[in-house]
Amino acid sequence: MKTLALLFMMLSSVSAVHAQSVVGDTQADGYRLVWHDEFETDGRLNPDDWTYEEGFVRNEEAQWYQSDNAFCQDGLLVIEGRREHFPNPRYGRSRGWRNREFVDYTSACVTTNGRHSWTYGRFVVRARIPAFTGCWPAIWTLGQQDRGHYGWPHNGEIDMMEFYQVAGHPHILANFCWGGQRQKYEGTWSTQRIPFTHFLEKDSLWGDHFHEWRMDWTADSISLYLDDELLNSVALDKTVNPQTQFFPEAGYNPFRQPHYILLNLALGGINGGPLDDTPFPCRYEIDYVRVYQRF
Repeated sequence: MKTLALLFMMLSSVSAVHAQSVVGDTQADGYRLVWHDEFETDGRLNPDDWTYEEGFVRNEEAQWYQSDNAFCQDGLLVIEGRREHFPNPRYGRSRGWRNREFVDYTSACVTTNGRHSWTYGRFVVRARIPAFTGCWPAIWTLGQQDRGHYGWPHNGEIDMMEFYQVAGHPHILANFCWGGQRQKYEGTWSTQRIPFTHFLEKDSLWGDHFHEWRMDWTADSISLYLDDELLNSVALDKTVNPQTQFFPEAGYNPFRQPHYILLNLALGGINGGPLDDTPFPCRYEIDYVRVYQRF
């Protein structure tokens, strides 16, 4: 009994030190951790932190988003893409490509929308992505303001990570998007598309490992990194929405307002590629999400 009690105390001490080291983590350049999720509790995500998208949402993607495909297991958030078949609950009540009679694939998109949003800071996500044709995992943010007011892209989008097919070849992307001039849903993009071979040349087993995506966001600029390699950056004096009939407000910068986080695994659609050879179920695994700010 004494041995068991001692073991329990040691394990408790290790857990406490781990929790303290994460919560009290201070970056050398003056950042302090303000929010994080380590996904340590198996089961559903904490509803105080996360919400779920539902249905066929965007980009003509093949998957039906549902909360069942996102769960915590062994210290990871797992977003699982599955091949499933059932009647579309919204068939006959949707328009265009969304009005499909059947659902053939499912996945999940989890967001902090309505729970947490931040202006500026350091955002860090450690994850292992399914680097397969047909899979379209992403780590991204959207501006909290103007959502449903002027809407996308005038609310601003930051893609810390996307993986998808460009001209039939896999790429990792790091993007910024804000309002365009000619059409309501046309954005102005600053995009970097890095061939996946660039990462495979460094590590032939790159897809088997976890990697760290980071965004450093200030009032002057945003920089996006993968394993400390700079992928893309933009100066915020260039990201002002143009004043048009679709966005009459002059001088608005969507990257000087709160943004919320989205984590999702899309399937197929306009960029994901064909799903014929995609291994199902496919897992997008997130080890942690951490947000730091300067004080």
